[in-house]
Amino acid sequence: MSMRYSEAEVLEAVAALTERRLALWVEARIIQPELTESGRRYREVDLARLRTLCDLDDSYGLAPDALGMVMSLIEQLHLLRAEREALMAALAAEPPETRTRLRAVIARRMQDP
Repeated sequence: MSMRYSEAEVLEAVAALTERRLALWVEARIIQPELTESGRRYREVDLARLRTLCDLDDSYGLAPDALGMVMSLIEQLHLLRAEREALMAALAAEPPETRTRLRAVIARRMQDP
C-alpha cells in the first residue's frame, strides 16, 4: 500500500511549499488530493509534483493556469518516454530479421513524415 500524507506532512516534506501555494494549486486543480474522512491525503506522486511546481514557480513565477499547462506537458513527456522504453524493450525481444525490417520501415517514415 502506498503512503498517504496529511497536509501538515506535505508542508514538512516539501521545503519550498507554503500553505498559500498548496491551497492555490489545489484550488486550481493542479494537485488533486484524495478526500478522506480524516481530510485531504496526498500521494508520493503529489509530493514529486509539488516539488516540481515549487521549482517552476520559483524560477519562472508562472500563473497557476500556466503552471498547470507546464505540468501537463511534463507528464505527457514522461508518459511518452515510458511508452518508448516499453516499445524498445518489445522490439529488442524480436528476432533480428524483424528488428532489421522495422528499422527500415522507421527510417522511411522518418524521411517522409
